[in-house]
Amino acid sequence: MYRPIQLFIGLRYTRAKRRNHFISFISLMSMLGIALGVTALITVLSVMNGFETELRQRILGMTSHATISSFSDSMREWRELATLADQHPGVRGAAPYIQREGMLTYGSQVQGSVIRGILPEEEPKVSSVGKKMTHGQLDLLEDGEYRIILGVDLARILGVFVGDRVTLVTPSANVTMAGVLPRMRRFTVAGIFDVGMYEYDSAMAYIHLEDARRLYRMEGEITGLRLDLDDLFFAPQISREIANSLPGIYQVRDWTQYHANFFRAIQTEKTVMFIILLLIVAVAAFNIVSTMVMVVTDKTADIAILRTLGASPLSILGIFMVQGTVIGFIGTVLGLIGGVSLALNVETIVPAIEAMFGTQFLPADVYYISDLPSELHMSDVLRITGLAFLISILATLYPAWRASRTQPAESLRYE
Repeated sequence: MYRPIQLFIGLRYTRAKRRNHFISFISLMSMLGIALGVTALITVLSVMNGFETELRQRILGMTSHATISSFSDSMREWRELATLADQHPGVRGAAPYIQREGMLTYGSQVQGSVIRGILPEEEPKVSSVGKKMTHGQLDLLEDGEYRIILGVDLARILGVFVGDRVTLVTPSANVTMAGVLPRMRRFTVAGIFDVGMYEYDSAMAYIHLEDARRLYRMEGEITGLRLDLDDLFFAPQISREIANSLPGIYQVRDWTQYHANFFRAIQTEKTVMFIILLLIVAVAAFNIVSTMVMVVTDKTADIAILRTLGASPLSILGIFMVQGTVIGFIGTVLGLIGGVSLALNVETIVPAIEAMFGTQFLPADVYYISDLPSELHMSDVLRITGLAFLISILATLYPAWRASRTQPAESLRYE
């Protein structure tokens, strides 16, 4: 079977037992360094992907994928708009809402809040708050009963529980004989939800849509429509298509616009972590350079003999590139196996380590995400392994080029 002379000799040098054990040690460290860098990169990026997905789900569970609103901050013809939006193949559901600010009081406790009026039978189409109830149910919000559902941290701040009565004070006012008085209404706490995001758990309160209309004097009006989409990653495109299909001028915004800075910060952090961890691979590649330089020095006589027998400089270059590439390839494969295995099992490995040492890396009373979610993306794996292998190949170029420049006569003079 035909094998190129460069590949044959390069593999033979790689398998042979070297006289210089220090070179073998440096080669092993280079291989392990690349494996460690690739493993760390795949694992860390997978965990960051998991955190990003978890945060996105929690945020979208409250804000919806897209919203339709009027520039005047109130809409009357919302039923027609909901019908038109539902006709788009990318829309799974639409629900009206009223969103205003208010101040909740209970005894001596006062807390500002975002008040959202909803229809309990329509809200599950666009949000997951009904699944996040720790006490009570969303269906307990009834027209005219003046019930309210609070976030778990908001309830804790006010010191209330299900059945307690809180007072909701609105920014609007009533003009009476006694002067200008703020509009207020007592509500009964009917439930408590916990979505795991302090931004919502500490400031969001739900009431029935009709109660919100009476309280904020929005008879027949709503703030807008919330939409749930089949594919959240196509939200910008679907939002544009819906906006073009609506009669009149309306503002259609998707989740990427509401939280653009937040998700851009996560992406920036992922990029920085990728660059930092890639330096581990770069350090291992420098070890390959030093290893190959020492190998070239050790094999000077062999190179001279090969040149004397007719080997071209390009053949010598290929021989030592094969040797360095094999080191990089084995290290990359080991890192690939280790990284994928760790990323797929990190949700099992971390709890086992916590149980073994009796500690908790992400305490639930401090962090809203108390476990380490992992989401392995094939694109990340291909990018990491490709770059690691490319760096390994580039690291062999200079030592191999030096080997190809060896002069036979000079090398054999003192042999």
